[in-house]
Amino acid sequence: MKIESPRFGTLEVDPSKIIEFPRGLPGFESCRRFTLLDPAGEDSKYFILQSLDDAEVAFHVADPARFGFSYEISLSDEEAAEIGLADPAAAAVAVILSKAEGATPVSANLNAPLVINLASRRGLQHVFARLNYAVTLKAGA
Repeated sequence: MKIESPRFGTLEVDPSKIIEFPRGLPGFESCRRFTLLDPAGEDSKYFILQSLDDAEVAFHVADPARFGFSYEISLSDEEAAEIGLADPAAAAVAVILSKAEGATPVSANLNAPLVINLASRRGLQHVFARLNYAVTLKAGA
């Protein structure tokens, strides 16, 4: 499958690399199919989560462990069924990164991590009801 990304040009996406978010992501509900791009090679600090439904939608994402943060996420039975997750070891967790215009620090959205079932290639964004802190990642982290 080919898409024309305004940021990354023409991308050839192997169908086996598509990740489906059945409900989309909050604010981007119409974007349900994504792929992960590795912009820096094998030892990337972040990846690009590129929408296949809207080529203009792409997010920088990272493994929270890369920044010294880990989660214990309890999915509801409905959430686990939605992504076909029976074994927690089959799940990967990522956080969406953002940077304010002209700002140097990069912020990680720890309140709403992505949970992806690596076996089924289905995911969701798990929004915590209460998580009362902010973490800012400095350049070079």
